[in-house]
Amino acid sequence: MIRSMTAFASGETGMAQMTIHCELRSVNHRYSDLTIKLPELFKFAESDIRRLLGQSLSRGKIECVLSYKKIIATSSAVQINSSVVQAIVSATEEIEGVMKESQLLSALDILMFPGVQVEQVVPVDDLAPVLNRLVHDTLNDLVELRVREGTELASLLKQRCQQMEHFVALASERLPEVLQKIRQRMNQRLEELSVSPDADRLEQEMVLITHKLDVAEELDRLTTHLKEVEHNLNQDKPVGRRLDFLMQELNREANTLGSKSGDKEMTQIAIELKVLIEQMREQVQNIE
Repeated sequence: MIRSMTAFASGETGMAQMTIHCELRSVNHRYSDLTIKLPELFKFAESDIRRLLGQSLSRGKIECVLSYKKIIATSSAVQINSSVVQAIVSATEEIEGVMKESQLLSALDILMFPGVQVEQVVPVDDLAPVLNRLVHDTLNDLVELRVREGTELASLLKQRCQQMEHFVALASERLPEVLQKIRQRMNQRLEELSVSPDADRLEQEMVLITHKLDVAEELDRLTTHLKEVEHNLNQDKPVGRRLDFLMQELNREANTLGSKSGDKEMTQIAIELKVLIEQMREQVQNIE
């Protein structure tokens, strides 16, 4: 199944008086570029999260952000670190001893000092499975979105392929007429010059010229590349780089077709092919 590299998903869960939030963003990138942003409390889980994401996302610029917010329980009492409070009070008294005027320090002021309130410590063994489950569920949502958008991209690319096949067929039908017109123009030019060249030599020259202007090989390669594009669009694995390469090859053949044809209608067909290829190339940039 074709997957897009552009998607966004978020998830949330709660435990131990905290709400944990996870965000996953994915955009197109030539390779795999994974960035994980975690608060200090979650740093222990970075390697597991990186491995989990790497198993499902093989390409794209991916950003994973985990954050948490404490839930204040109104029914629970605030736990105080008495030793820290005593140290703050002693330090305050010492400072006031050298000051000209004493400064009032309220209990609320002391409560705001770091370390005064005793925070509940969540054991890593309890936190790890919660984080893994949250990232896993969010990742599933992200992959689902990438698949959904990838399916739409594959449908658009297949439509472009069918349009290109139509133009290639038109060019193939017209090719014999184009080559015949080349011969007619050459014979007409010789008649205008009133020249009677050697018949064998003339035939050799005509063969060489028509061979140079013959685009049958380019049309065959266009057909082959289009079949390969459609084949890759039906694969259940990352094919973005392969499709990108095929876009380059299609564009190369379309350029050659336009430069060699020497026919107005064939040149117009080459232009139509190049427009379609450019549209496909832009879409391919988003495929994993």
